[in-house]
Amino acid sequence: MKGKARKVAIVGAGMVGSSCAYSMVNQSICDEIMMIDRTYDRALAHALDLSHCMDFTSTRTKVRAGTYADCTDMDVVIITAGSNPKPGQDRLSVLDDAVHITREIVTAIMEGGFDGIFVIAANPVDIVTYLVQSISGLPRNKVIGTGTSIDSSRLKTLLSEVFSIDPRSVQGYALGEHGESQFVAWSHVTIGGKPLLHILRQHKERFRHVDLDDIARKTRDAGWEIFTRKGATYFGIANALAYITRSILNDDGKIIAISAVLDGEYGHTDVCTGVPAIIGSKGIQEIIELELSPEEQAKFDASCHLISDNIRAISGLVKPIE
Repeated sequence: MKGKARKVAIVGAGMVGSSCAYSMVNQSICDEIMMIDRTYDRALAHALDLSHCMDFTSTRTKVRAGTYADCTDMDVVIITAGSNPKPGQDRLSVLDDAVHITREIVTAIMEGGFDGIFVIAANPVDIVTYLVQSISGLPRNKVIGTGTSIDSSRLKTLLSEVFSIDPRSVQGYALGEHGESQFVAWSHVTIGGKPLLHILRQHKERFRHVDLDDIARKTRDAGWEIFTRKGATYFGIANALAYITRSILNDDGKIIAISAVLDGEYGHTDVCTGVPAIIGSKGIQEIIELELSPEEQAKFDASCHLISDNIRAISGLVKPIE
């Protein structure tokens, strides 16, 4: 007998939101998707278009348009709505717009009694995730940002090209800000279970062309390379959102590099940044604390301080709903 229907709302029917819905429909991740957008007709059009996929998928996903007031019984609300940086700007440049957009969305959703899990992709994602947790008043395990999940995927793709292997055979993380101050924790990157740094030491001649600094730079800048060519990134981050949501709804316990509000982990408190965490039915089940090298810890600290500085700059606007 079928259990409770799994329901997901997607706020923002732009390229990321619509691509996320399309990914979830094709992967049969949930039973119902509700599209929400400031332009109701756009949300409705996407819902109609997506509903016409059902004859060609393994299971049926009901897709409809809705409003913030309809989020009460949603299991997951995905927030993709936000502003895009202009050429020459970074993700932090849209912070002011993000504050106002996020407060409007979260306040309206919480007024309806929502008690599910938020998953956030809107940039700057670490700070927006912090905002959502602060404004909603939900416990930190129920507020998850996409963080460096997409950056970690980009890292694996780059390494797979260098070593001519399947990217799924690479394990490793980009950590810290989903932005300019992120870094790769090279001490924890493995290929087929073997530490990458050991491989490079054992095969110096064979892999003498491998430049870790260049790979880290390409990992960080991959989004901008796409952005400058087509104006936005959406397929990769949409699949990251679907992957995180599936781990929640199926209680998979996947370990994913997401944005989480820290409470003493890695020596930091009251800051939100990209760290690996176990994701299941309760949201963030546990943050994984990697033993970073002194150099990596210094980079992590610097990234957290940058995020904290920006959080302090908007501190007057993050009061919880009363």
